[in-house]
Amino acid sequence: MSRLHELADLVRRHMGETSPEGVGPVTLPGLQIIASSGVTEAQQLVYEPMLCLILDGAKNTTLGAETHPYRAGQYLVVSADLPVSGQVIAAPYLAVGIPLDPAVIADLMMEAGDALPEAPPVRALAVSDMDDDLIDAVIRLVRLLDRPQEAPVLAPLIRRELMWRLLAGERADMMRQIGAEGGRLSQVRRAIRWLRVHYAEPMRIERLAEVAGMSETSLHRHFKAVTAMSPLQYQKQIRLQEARNLLLSRGRDVAGIGFTVGYDSPSQFSREYARLFGRPPGRDLERLRADPSLAVVV
Repeated sequence: MSRLHELADLVRRHMGETSPEGVGPVTLPGLQIIASSGVTEAQQLVYEPMLCLILDGAKNTTLGAETHPYRAGQYLVVSADLPVSGQVIAAPYLAVGIPLDPAVIADLMMEAGDALPEAPPVRALAVSDMDDDLIDAVIRLVRLLDRPQEAPVLAPLIRRELMWRLLAGERADMMRQIGAEGGRLSQVRRAIRWLRVHYAEPMRIERLAEVAGMSETSLHRHFKAVTAMSPLQYQKQIRLQEARNLLLSRGRDVAGIGFTVGYDSPSQFSREYARLFGRPPGRDLERLRADPSLAVVV
């Protein structure tokens, strides 16, 4: 049995009899199981900084105009909050997610004497092939589910090892920029955090540049390098995703939801919602209520 199959079987054993759909609860601090028994339609979601190891199946993630395919035996690294479209294209799909901690990465860089020269930020999403060292570390992390008394001590050490292996691997450039507090990615992340909190407010680029500590020109250039979209496009994605969440919880007050997320024009809101989700808000809600599985995010 390959190490990847061993890890997949170990994760399935801990899933129990019923396979979860979507992102399951955190099974121990820093470990999340993501599963789908079938292929899915494209789903809108926000990725946060994470390492995601694909154990079975395959998925496409679209960021801006770029589509990133990945499959069993590969891992996805995300270094900033990104609104994306994700679609399971081969099932059953099984993955484990592990958050990335900038403080731990910075500490590892300091211990290794790894200085980061000033460089333009790279795209905040990338796919690579797993190696046995990475898989072995995740196997040891999952096995702690059988030893809960050891998990508080050993789980942080194994997660630290995983971040070190990423720092020493193909995606070292992304990891170094996550850990560089004063780097360009750190500045872009400040702008991203502001947009996620203030998505319903009119966006003034000079205010956003001030938050990031950059010039307006530099902000535009580096923001697009990281996220594959402009700040305005990013804000629009966040607004529309939040609108869909409100639609599911509030029901048919489409105009009110549009105003809540920052739209002055109901027609513009419906038009842009349909462009992202394939249907105007009212019809999308009918479809989601008829088939609740469509609202499960994987």
